[in-house]
Amino acid sequence: MKAIVLGAGIVGTATAYFLAKHGLDVEVIERQSGAALETSFGNGGVLHASEVEPWSQPGMPLKILKWLGNPEAPLLVRYRAMPKLFSWGVKFVANCTPERFERNALANLRLALHSLDVIKSIRSEAEIDYDLRTNGALRVFTDARSFDMAAKSTEKLAGHGLKYETLDAAGTVRQEPALADASAKLAGALYFPRDEIGDCHKFTQALAKLCETMGVRFRYGTSVTGVRARAGKVSAVVTDKGEVTGDSYVAALGSFTTPVLAAIGVRVPIYPVKGVSITVPGAAWPERVSTCIGDDSGLYGLVPLGDRLRVAGSAEIDGYEATPNRARCEAIVKKVIAMFPGFAPCYDPSTAKFWGGIRPVTPTGTPVLDRSPVPNLFVAAGHGHLGWTLGCGSGHVVADLVAGKTPAIDTTGLRYAR
Repeated sequence: MKAIVLGAGIVGTATAYFLAKHGLDVEVIERQSGAALETSFGNGGVLHASEVEPWSQPGMPLKILKWLGNPEAPLLVRYRAMPKLFSWGVKFVANCTPERFERNALANLRLALHSLDVIKSIRSEAEIDYDLRTNGALRVFTDARSFDMAAKSTEKLAGHGLKYETLDAAGTVRQEPALADASAKLAGALYFPRDEIGDCHKFTQALAKLCETMGVRFRYGTSVTGVRARAGKVSAVVTDKGEVTGDSYVAALGSFTTPVLAAIGVRVPIYPVKGVSITVPGAAWPERVSTCIGDDSGLYGLVPLGDRLRVAGSAEIDGYEATPNRARCEAIVKKVIAMFPGFAPCYDPSTAKFWGGIRPVTPTGTPVLDRSPVPNLFVAAGHGHLGWTLGCGSGHVVADLVAGKTPAIDTTGLRYAR
């Protein structure tokens, strides 16, 4: 059986890998010149089961309304994007109830824990250098009330497999000495020992090369322009270089999954949400962080990636526009320096690498990993801010579905119908 995978980000590449392991003939179509050159390129770099809670949560609609018009808001909705956002936004608000929020968070957690296991299995089979760190992640708090609320929320997830520790200010500094200058500000932290750090771009490119040794063919520099259906099934993928045919098809195009599949009546409720990252050399800060830091009040992540430091954050709803907004990047950097003065010598705006990527966000905050209403078409998209975290597990689940096998985890909450 021949499977065609659309997209060579982490999700598409992982899907191709596991399809090949199932013995299928696999081709991957990717418009860029290589794997992981779009949303998988410059993301936050953390596989964090600790961050599975969706953005559609109680209180979020009111926060978004308060943030309207504030150019430095952590989640900014551009007015020009609002007309096309209405239908998706209504579904988003409907998922902000406590019951739906908890259900969706648990669906993400099941997949995240599975994904951590899957990536370990890949590492056991192949040596891949991607700046891996396995010393966990810290979510730090400067407000005692927020700390208490987060601990209670995390405890609910702990009952379903998430491991964590609660640290006071002194314990937080012991865990990450780079926080010493901010110790007076700290209310405490949540430490997640199973979270990992790694460069998604490096990993995905190495996995793509491994796929090639397994017989997977990558059609780089080839743009998908449509999907052709006949007799109730997909008959071909239309590209700028001709049609590509197979027996089964997997759409792993991130935010672009929605417009590509809409033409054949497959509705995938994804809206593009831009995130940014800033990457700098770390040498100027000898005692720099060794653990991923998520600042709850600043709403950014500071991540050590090999000899580099990456700051990631911000969410901006502005259609498919992916250019990083310099002012929003600078606002994040200011927050980092306020907490970590040692970061300042590392940051040179003339040499820092600013990056923007489009996160594919669903109203539920959970991805779609399922067969579509078109029987030989499968969807693997909608991972939002968790693409790197959920990517390998998603590929494993979808490859099982394509191969006619029962996935290793319960896929409730991840199905097409929701």
